[in-house]
Amino acid sequence: MDQWTLLLGDWFLDTRTRVLTHATIEEIEAEKSLIEDQAKEKMEKAIETVQTNFNTVRTGRASPAMLDRIEVEYYGTPVNLKSIAQISTPDATSLLIQPYDKSSLKLIEKTIVAANLGVTPSNDGEVIRVTVPPLTSDRRKELAKTVAKLAEDGKVAIRNIRRDAIKAYDKLQKEKKLSEDNVKDLSADLQKVTDEYMKNIDSIQKQKEQELMKI
Repeated sequence: MDQWTLLLGDWFLDTRTRVLTHATIEEIEAEKSLIEDQAKEKMEKAIETVQTNFNTVRTGRASPAMLDRIEVEYYGTPVNLKSIAQISTPDATSLLIQPYDKSSLKLIEKTIVAANLGVTPSNDGEVIRVTVPPLTSDRRKELAKTVAKLAEDGKVAIRNIRRDAIKAYDKLQKEKKLSEDNVKDLSADLQKVTDEYMKNIDSIQKQKEQELMKI
């Protein structure tokens, strides 16, 4: 490599560094805020997913939420059961499913059986009645383990969101837009937010476990 190449290379690096460090305070604040806002938004969605998954774990009472994750292969396309049928609870131990298209009755019944929810569907040609049997002690313990696994999945998702946000802060530091101290402070603030969302998961997990153990 000749002297001119070295000089040009140094000039290019210096110019690139100066361009990066000349970002305005407003631009840096906007980038920083975007990272924070996106992390919080994703954590909120992670909590919503955990809650939705908890709703599908049945307790001692019948609830339409038990069928939230049921997808029916309707004319070759997987669709959510609630989009093709009305679901109600005539009493505490049963669900009533009324398809908008009666030709889908058998398909819905088969899908519910395959989902292994511990319930018994009955098709009378007009509607499907789902009987929800009482939970045994062993079944309650099994479901509590399922709830714990779903909660841990949510926590893993939140940790990954935190990790990605810190990577984004590190990128700003490499671009000379944030100092090392800035990144440490932002990471500490992000950890506090992460801890709050973790506590939120613990809270809804405890609530779900109490519902499971209620006779």
